[in-house]
Amino acid sequence: MKKRLNDATSSDAGELPPAKRIRRNKTICSCNSPRPRFLSAHSTFSWFDDDIWTEIAKFLDGKSLVMLAATNRWFRRVIMDDVIWKFVCLRDLQVPSPPPVAFKWSNLYTSAFDGSHSYKFRQQEKHIDWMRIGAFSFDSSVALLTERLNFPGELKKEESMEMMLKTHGCCFLDNIKPGIWIADLQLVRCPVCDLNTCDGTMQTLDARHIELFLREDYENGNWDYEVVGSHDIKKRADGAAGSIFDVKHLSSSSTSAVFDYKSWIGKDNDWQPKAMIAFHAVAVNTNLQENEGLHVKYQAMREGPGGEVVSIRISQQLL
Repeated sequence: MKKRLNDATSSDAGELPPAKRIRRNKTICSCNSPRPRFLSAHSTFSWFDDDIWTEIAKFLDGKSLVMLAATNRWFRRVIMDDVIWKFVCLRDLQVPSPPPVAFKWSNLYTSAFDGSHSYKFRQQEKHIDWMRIGAFSFDSSVALLTERLNFPGELKKEESMEMMLKTHGCCFLDNIKPGIWIADLQLVRCPVCDLNTCDGTMQTLDARHIELFLREDYENGNWDYEVVGSHDIKKRADGAAGSIFDVKHLSSSSTSAVFDYKSWIGKDNDWQPKAMIAFHAVAVNTNLQENEGLHVKYQAMREGPGGEVVSIRISQQLL
């Protein structure tokens, strides 16, 4: 009995029996504000949404689009959509939407921006340097080619090409392929031409339809340039100039900037080539030092005999 009493006394003095211990049913925690539904993780937003990435893609350049498309199959399917590449191509070339094209827009973009030019395919040994001018459009099938930068005034298509070149320094070219055209300025060695007396260089305004480099007949060498006209300017020339116009837009406000040549050809002692491009026209000019005149040549490439014109060249060399 005494032992039990001592045990009881000992329990009272120390810990409480298990049945009497204070139990903590809940942990103490801080107050939490209600979480808005729109912040719930992936409640309604999906990272893989076609429409969202289509809009994002419109702000990227071609290189970034290719890198994004290489991420996985889903991105490749979305990014390589032709709608995206058409938008990016027209945006970077700064041209209006053309008639239907025969190739994917991703291929057309590559052809326009991969650094290719016509002398990479042929006569590479004659090529010296080049400069990309930009892009313009043909809405009609008739082009005006000229070596003068002032407005040609009243022209008659009934005149012979030889007479037009001699009188006005320009000529018409029919059956132009409508659509987007790319314009470059080429500097080549004169042996490319047929004048054996010149060992200098030749300036060429080189314009082509955007689809040209993707055509199998062009790559195979089945299409070539033909001379459509040439003549000599047998007096001192202040500059070597060349321009191509869509006749339909010859009097448009955007084309008038090309004819305002004093605003862009540079000063008399500026020997660097200058260029001007509009929605439906392109022009180049290089101021010249003392000379005895120029030989001017107009060339065109067609899609086979009697086919549409897909490339135009206007070349000048010193006499």
